[in-house]
Amino acid sequence: QVQLVESGGALVQPGGSLRLSCAASGIIFSMYDMGWYRQAPGKEREWVAGITSDATINYADSVKGRFTISRDNAKKTVYLQMNSLKSEDTAVYYCNARLSRRQNFWGQGTQVTVSS
Repeated sequence: QVQLVESGGALVQPGGSLRLSCAASGIIFSMYDMGWYRQAPGKEREWVAGITSDATINYADSVKGRFTISRDNAKKTVYLQMNSLKSEDTAVYYCNARLSRRQNFWGQGTQVTVSS
């Protein structure tokens, strides 16, 4: 059974930082491309950052320079370090693991709220 469990979401003030984690089980983690997505109230889910199985990294323009994605294959965990947080970063953040169209898995999400 595949599980992706996100953690680290919280209420933080503008300009603050958070580190999200996503622990995977039930998959050969090192083979999967991993990504972070987010969904704000009333909006569609959007891609935030991705790291491939060979560690190629990409970011959405809205978070470039502020967020850092990384992975630890030994721990089967992907991280999202979020700095200089803005109110518009408020969303539920989801972890994604993808190997193919059929092998595409999601976590349950973790809430990030940026507010003073």
